[in-house]
Amino acid sequence: MQEELHTLTLGPRLSIDVVRKNIKNIHLSVYPPTGRVRMAVPLSVDDESVRLFAISKLSWIRRHQRNFAAQERQSPCQYVARESHYFLGKRYLLRVFEHNSPPKVELKTKKYLDLYVRPTTSTEQRQIIL
Repeated sequence: MQEELHTLTLGPRLSIDVVRKNIKNIHLSVYPPTGRVRMAVPLSVDDESVRLFAISKLSWIRRHQRNFAAQERQSPCQYVARESHYFLGKRYLLRVFEHNSPPKVELKTKKYLDLYVRPTTSTEQRQIIL
């Protein structure tokens, strides 16, 4: 199957990834979380028709991008005590123990994930360890 990829720019804030494929209909998609826009277009459709179709769908595109922008995102982890973390699909509460030996992570109970770190360990290092 032959595919071509190029970008269509509509105004200063909207670019659409256009993929030409051996298909029958135009497919327009807006992807989370950033609101990236992609169109799959038949090989037989010319550039001007693609542009007109995209312009006719601008309100639909903007509405979906606004919806994605308004969705709540998970706050960044601080790797402090009582924070929720997921392991193998299960939620655990983090317990942080500061000690002066090599770092380690232990899963002793069904509820807690224990993180053992040195007192000077940064958030980035805690993330790597976990």
